[in-house]
Amino acid sequence: METKTKDLWVLIETKEDGSAKNVGIELLTPGRELADRQGGALVAVVVGSHTDAAVAEANAHGADRIIVLDSEEYQKFSTDAYTAALCYLVEKYGPTSMLIGATVNGRDMAPRLSSRLKTGLTADCTGVDIDAESGNIIWTRPTFGGNLMACIMCPESRPQMGTIRPGVFKKNAECAGHAEIVREEFHVAAADIRTQIREVISEAAGELVDLEGADIIVSGGRGVGSAEGFQCIRELADVLGATVGASRAAVDNGWISHAHQVGQTGKTVGPKLYIACGISGAIQHLAGMSSSDVIVAINKDPDAPIFGVANYGIVGDLMEIVPALTAEIKKMRG
Repeated sequence: METKTKDLWVLIETKEDGSAKNVGIELLTPGRELADRQGGALVAVVVGSHTDAAVAEANAHGADRIIVLDSEEYQKFSTDAYTAALCYLVEKYGPTSMLIGATVNGRDMAPRLSSRLKTGLTADCTGVDIDAESGNIIWTRPTFGGNLMACIMCPESRPQMGTIRPGVFKKNAECAGHAEIVREEFHVAAADIRTQIREVISEAAGELVDLEGADIIVSGGRGVGSAEGFQCIRELADVLGATVGASRAAVDNGWISHAHQVGQTGKTVGPKLYIACGISGAIQHLAGMSSSDVIVAINKDPDAPIFGVANYGIVGDLMEIVPALTAEIKKMRG
C-alpha cells in the first residue's frame, strides 16, 4: 500500500460500554516517541459504539488526532467488521505504521488486516524502536521459548504493523489534550459478518483475573509446593488489595489456573509492586514482569536469578516469611 503520511497509528480497543481498554492507551507512550522520530502525527484510532469515554482518554494521553468510527455494529468485536473498517481507514489515510495490542482480539484481527493490505506483521512484540539509518521500525519479540530476542524490520511494504503485549509500556501522564477529532462513517452489512457471539463464558469458571490492570501482584512459583500452598499467597494478596499471579511451573503443576500466569506464555505485567514468592526467575518469567516499578523477591536460594532484577530481596522459606508479612501488614492497618 502506498503511504500518504508519516503518521503513526495506535488502535484503541474499546469495551462494550465504549470505554478504552488499557493496552491502547499504553501504546500511545511508545507511539509518541516513534511518531516524533518519523516526523508524523500520533493518531489514535477508536472503533466501537458510544465511544466518548475512549476518545476522551486518548485525548488526555497525548494523541494529536483521533479517528473515530462509532456505530452499533462495532459494539461487540467481530473479525469481519473490524478488519473491513480498519482496512477502509488505512487505505484512505495511508499511515506509515500501526501499533495494535496483542490481545485476543488484536491477535485475531491483525493478521487478516495485514494480509488484506499486503504488508508484514510482527506479532507479540515486547519492544519497538526506529532504525536511524533506514527509518524502519525495529520490532523486538521473544523467540526460541523466550531464550532469544529477535529484532525484525519490514523495509519493503507499508504500513509497518506489529502487535504489542499489554503491560509492556506505562501510560503517559494525563494532559489537557489538544487532539483533532475526525469522525468517520463506514458500515458493514450484517450478511458480511459471518460470526456472532452467542454466549460469553468467563475464564476459569467465572474467575476474572485482571493481571494487566493490577497495581499490585503477588505471584507464587514452584517454591509454593502445592495448590494448598497458594493459600498464603492469596492471604497476602487480600490484605494488599492485590491480584494473584503465578509462574509457568505453578500452572503446569495444576496448582492454579492459566488465567494467573505471568511470563512469556502468560501475561506481561507492569504493576507498581510485584512480589515474587518462590519464583526462581527464569528468563521466560522475567520477560513478563521485569518492567514492574518495584519488585520484591522471596526465595530460599540466595543465587536465584530473580534477585538480579529485584529491588528488595528476602532469602528464606516463603511459608514462614509470607504469613509473617501478612500478619505485619494487618497489624499496621489496625
